[in-house]
Amino acid sequence: MRLNKFLAHAGISSRRGADQLIQQGRIQVNGRTVYTMGTQVDPEKDVVTYDGKPVQLSTAGFTTILLNKPPGYLSTRDDPQGRPTIYDLLPKRYHHLYPAGRLDLDSEGLMLLTNDGDLTYRLTQASYKHEKEYWVQIKGWTPEPALRKLRKGVVIESGLALAEVRRLPRIPVEQRFWLQREEVPNTSWLIFVLMSGHKRQIRYMCRAVDLEIRRLIRVRIASLHIGDMRPGEWRLLTKRQLRAVEAIKGS
Repeated sequence: MRLNKFLAHAGISSRRGADQLIQQGRIQVNGRTVYTMGTQVDPEKDVVTYDGKPVQLSTAGFTTILLNKPPGYLSTRDDPQGRPTIYDLLPKRYHHLYPAGRLDLDSEGLMLLTNDGDLTYRLTQASYKHEKEYWVQIKGWTPEPALRKLRKGVVIESGLALAEVRRLPRIPVEQRFWLQREEVPNTSWLIFVLMSGHKRQIRYMCRAVDLEIRRLIRVRIASLHIGDMRPGEWRLLTKRQLRAVEAIKGS
């Protein structure tokens, strides 16, 4: 088994994060610090340590939870400035889980936290083309020329940004709580569906066509939808959602 996959399965981090730990010299195999990407280990024979502490594969299975992140929370474990993080919303027994895709400080909505490295890898690698759906509240009415430009693709600093964009005529009844926090007159809603994304892509796309974002909410990751989960709430996966996760990992 590749070392980064072993670390991800053990719940240490995602595969990408494991590669960073290896590069930083924080992983040892049989007492020797390993810096080489692609190192193979035998979970039955080799002793792997992280900062000197033994790492073992969990036999209890994986844990994945859904969280509706409110705005103003960081998607990190700690913040030197003391700002609130998503872990402040979770019981301590889930603080070992890590995000399968982050949201910036002002964005809100669906996050997955898990110790399943394969799931994280498949959801965060663009090559797997798993959709992520966002509802975006825009100040004022969104004119058709702006929509056409968004659908064609917008060149931003990091390259050509593509998304499926359409109007959201109304918020579904089970998600009307999105409108309860603030009733803003003269706004419109758009749906953005991304398969692979640049950092802060939707914000840069809207800025490029002179649209002002009031709220940016992620409501779906692949086949997992936020449903009626209110801001700040979290849930363990249902049986149906667990089957959806297995389908994601098998894709």
